[in-house]
Amino acid sequence: MALTKALIINQDAAIPVPIPVMFNPPEYQLERSNEFASFNPPGIGATQLQFVRCHSPSLSMDLFFDTTDLGVDVRMFTDRIVGLMNLEATTHAPPRLLFVWGSLIFPCMLQSVSQQFDYFNAFGIPLRAKLRVSLQSYETMARALAKVPLESTDRAKRWLFKAGDSLQRIAAQEYGDPGQWRAIAEASGIDNPLTIAPGTSLIVPTITSG
Repeated sequence: MALTKALIINQDAAIPVPIPVMFNPPEYQLERSNEFASFNPPGIGATQLQFVRCHSPSLSMDLFFDTTDLGVDVRMFTDRIVGLMNLEATTHAPPRLLFVWGSLIFPCMLQSVSQQFDYFNAFGIPLRAKLRVSLQSYETMARALAKVPLESTDRAKRWLFKAGDSLQRIAAQEYGDPGQWRAIAEASGIDNPLTIAPGTSLIVPTITSG
């Protein structure tokens, strides 16, 4: 039974037509990492680690292209993928992509691509190529905020603003001091606390007494 064809979809295109890979990759690599800072407190004979941040997942693979039977320039096919590195006129950034292969659905951007051409016709036109692609996971701010725990003793919380709420009321409930509302406004990028729409996701940061 033939395997489902892997597809790359440009989500920022006016018409997001899927780009099928010519041949499914023989393997792919998913990588995820956390970043830590190390320090050596005086009098302790061991390095201590402090968590700094988690890095978004990356997906890398080799894609193969061969137009020997067709006799056409293989770049007709590889350029469609390499072109996904170009900046969009409206966003001034590379397009948001979706790599889909069976159960693997990976929202991402094309981080890097290297091209290797290794077979040519008598006129020097490449007929076979391998692309090494690296895709960086992409996540909207709304989805990222949705993953922030609502309750935590040592990190920011998320608060879904509803009718009748105010930053002073939230600060009074979270900090016991309505005067701390500015910390919530600054963390959430709120310029005018009187114009917050219901449904807005706010960040309630951890504050320490000075």
